[in-house]
Amino acid sequence: MAGAEMSGMETALKRTAEMAAVFMIGDGLLGLVGPERHVALWRSKVGTVDALVRPFADRPGRRRAYGLFQIGAGLLLASRLRR
Repeated sequence: MAGAEMSGMETALKRTAEMAAVFMIGDGLLGLVGPERHVALWRSKVGTVDALVRPFADRPGRRRAYGLFQIGAGLLLASRLRR
């Protein structure tokens, strides 16, 4: 019984990690191909949300570089997930 629970927990953790990888890759790709649009979409009146994208405002090159980093990190994360 405990083995089945652990297996279910491991599966849940791996699925969560893969979902994070998918988000990282997708967000990175969107930031890479349309940095101005992507940053403008995420600008917010909520200070903590806006603080995340403010460093990329009017800096499309910086956002593209971060997009490449996100894609690489997401691919690395996904490649480390084993069955």
